[in-house]
Amino acid sequence: MSDAVRQFTVGYDDDGIRVDRWFRRHLPDTSFTTVAKWARTGQLRVDGARVGPGDRIQAGQVLRVPPAEPERVEERGKRERPPLSEDEATFAREMVIHKDKAALVLNKPPGLATQGGTKTVQHVDGLLDALQYEAEGRPKLVHRLDKDTSGALLVARNARAAAAFAKSFSSRTAKKVYWALVVDVPSIDDGMIELPIAKQPGTGGEKMHVDEENGQPARTRYRVIERAGNRACWVELQPFTGRTHQLRVHMAAIGHPIVGDGKYGGPAAFLTGNISRKMHLHARRIRVDHPDGGEIDVTAELPTHFAESLNSLGFELMAGDMMPLDMKLPPTREEKKAKARAHAKSVRKERRGERRGRGSAK
Repeated sequence: MSDAVRQFTVGYDDDGIRVDRWFRRHLPDTSFTTVAKWARTGQLRVDGARVGPGDRIQAGQVLRVPPAEPERVEERGKRERPPLSEDEATFAREMVIHKDKAALVLNKPPGLATQGGTKTVQHVDGLLDALQYEAEGRPKLVHRLDKDTSGALLVARNARAAAAFAKSFSSRTAKKVYWALVVDVPSIDDGMIELPIAKQPGTGGEKMHVDEENGQPARTRYRVIERAGNRACWVELQPFTGRTHQLRVHMAAIGHPIVGDGKYGGPAAFLTGNISRKMHLHARRIRVDHPDGGEIDVTAELPTHFAESLNSLGFELMAGDMMPLDMKLPPTREEKKAKARAHAKSVRKERRGERRGRGSAK
């Protein structure tokens, strides 16, 4: 084990997370006591500045972590992951829909968690040993999908690729497109949802909600692909920020919860007839710059229940891929105001120049 100081770039999906929670997510063998001691002694830093366990960190920042303490290394060595069964290894490899020297893209099925947690035994992170192939190190998750959300999940095959992908997500150059089946039909076919999101009090951080005063900015663009009368519609969603449960919260907030999402839509999120009660949210496509040049652009096929629901409603699958991915990000309200102020300032300056010109001509 190296005794060198470690540096981690905060990923897209960790934007706004507390430092202690980041450790529980990424370095679970490091105890809270150890994190607190590192913070107290100034060994734990973000972009060079001291931080505490309760401070929040942002995507793109660099977290400096001291070397792992010897006793923790020994303890971790005693708790090695059990080897995967042949069935587990086969299952993991069947998820792979793209593979190159730097990255893997998986088509994650619904019902499989991305990472472990309380009472979560099977998850993508626990299956990554089967996906090392000829690489020297174990693959590393770059972002996450909710347990019941299916689709394209990017995995880095080395540290250099992980850092490059994290930068792409934090700078918003990586693009993701989701498909969802939602209840009823929005009055506007193509719109932008701009509603800040925060953890809902009293839920232990397990549920989010729209919070105009204390929430973090969140933006989602949606486009109606096809509609089934006024009963439901198939939409394309593109998140321009990466808040927890953002797509689910936003669609429920405008009165069109994702079908099968009882957590945010309640009983109204379920349709009668032959429509599955599973979540109908799928990461259809991901595009990101490749560390070695060019780009990774991968499309993930729908899970069976989603495809059957679309067919039951009479939708044509080919209609979903007709909109180009490169949807330009519209300016925020603040950007519009700043542009208007700059324009007004320019006009005033030109008018002052005209007045000075007329005065000197007399």
